Amino acid sequence: MPDYFGGAGRCPLPLVKLYPMLLSRRRFTTAAIAGLAGSLASRMRAFPPRPKLLICLIAEQFRQAYLDRNRAFLVPGGFRRLMEHGAYFPDCRMPASGFTASGLATLATGTYPQVHGIVADRWFDRKSRAPVSAGADMLEAGTLAGELERAGHCRIYCVGLKEMPTSLLAGNSKALVCWMDSDGRFTTRGNLPEWLAGVNRLNPADRLHDAKWMAVGAGPDALPLRNLTYDKTKPGEFLTLYQASPFGQEAQFDLLRQLIVNERLGQQGTSDVVFLALGSMELLGYETGSDSPLMDQMTLRLDRQIRTLIEMLDKSPWEGNYDLVFAAAHGAPREPDAARRSTKAIPGRDLALGIDRALQDWFDKGTVKNSYVDRYLYPFLYLRPDTLRKQNVAPRAARRVAGEVALRLPGVAGYFTEDGDCSHSGEWRQRFANSFHALRSGDVMLSYEPGDVEDFGAGRGVSYGSLYNYDTHVPLMLYGAQFRPEVFERPVESVDLAPTLARAAMVSAPSSSTGRVLAEAFAEERR
Repeated sequence: MPDYFGGAGRCPLPLVKLYPMLLSRRRFTTAAIAGLAGSLASRMRAFPPRPKLLICLIAEQFRQAYLDRNRAFLVPGGFRRLMEHGAYFPDCRMPASGFTASGLATLATGTYPQVHGIVADRWFDRKSRAPVSAGADMLEAGTLAGELERAGHCRIYCVGLKEMPTSLLAGNSKALVCWMDSDGRFTTRGNLPEWLAGVNRLNPADRLHDAKWMAVGAGPDALPLRNLTYDKTKPGEFLTLYQASPFGQEAQFDLLRQLIVNERLGQQGTSDVVFLALGSMELLGYETGSDSPLMDQMTLRLDRQIRTLIEMLDKSPWEGNYDLVFAAAHGAPREPDAARRSTKAIPGRDLALGIDRALQDWFDKGTVKNSYVDRYLYPFLYLRPDTLRKQNVAPRAARRVAGEVALRLPGVAGYFTEDGDCSHSGEWRQRFANSFHALRSGDVMLSYEPGDVEDFGAGRGVSYGSLYNYDTHVPLMLYGAQFRPEVFERPVESVDLAPTLARAAMVSAPSSSTGRVLAEAFAEERR
């Protein structure tokens, strides 16, 4: 046996002399070593085990302001339970454009549109020369659902109102994806489970034709807040009213409870995960904005649905063996006042024409006017590369001019170009950069003034997708045996959810995740 450690750094004392010295100086007795091992084992036992059931409630649109202004009316067992007995982050931020598809993809992947590629609900595709809608097949980053599937011990379910947002949470995994069809019935890819067919038979949407939406706690003589009017010649209008009401929201929770019971979630040798994409408040928000009485009523109804769900999970066989998460894809602006709508609702077509005329004045030297703007699909401007080549205009110069020109037009507050030129610096520049995908975001991304919305010609309602706090600041709640009850006022980001839940489920974080594990939320810190 050699007397010295090998390698560049050699120990100057023989091992036979070094070993007794270590024992003497460090007091490494048998009892001390046993005590250390026992302490480590105790810590390992103290860390809460992975739950058998993880439920993620993801509101497609929900602002922290809804909880703040309605706090006095929340029931003890709903949001209050999550906020007071779970890890509660009232300032969760998504420093990127607040579209529904973008926000859901960010929560699912742990990275921003710059990487996962879902830059909006719709964008212009140069190859097909047509707008395309977001979908799971367009994700360019791995999802939490995919990592759970690869772990081999998880069953995954994704439930929602519409197929597109629900499928984004599933990504390319083989999760059971369930959504509501045009008749108000839930359907899935492939064969319909027998129990789901039974749910559709027992709770048909048509039983709510002309139903009255009443306020929480309303007396018998109170007037309804809204009637779900049914016209057999316009069935789609009823479906829109139904999905954007507490009745549509309740149908999703009914389905969730039936799913838990019929699939025996949390009762088998697997870890079961359910993502519920709550779309009713998102649909209502398009119509009323964030500050309407209807939005407050939806919040209170959601509060009571969460209470009912928790009451169910607190009973055997799920008691003490589940985690419940609440997050949101984005928030919403308030609807502009009717008297100011003409200045606060920006017509995208007029904006594009204004930019095109300015580019003509800038680059066209003769009497012939060329078309420089190919398409404007909020918030992205796409220029015509053939025109730029014909006029011998450098693309970067054209993009910079387009952005500077847009700043002089009513309603525009900022821009970001494919080359990284930006009207802002610091955090605001980062918000633009997080939102911008090299191939899908066109040449220039525009930002409107605070409170301004895209005008779709309906004369009312709002649009999502801004970079402002009302669209990008949401609450985050982590409740269950794995998480400790505390309010964390410091900001966190939406990209933190996927790696945190991956740690809770003891699987790898999604492949492109840039978020951090919210270690402070866990009941026992890992050593």
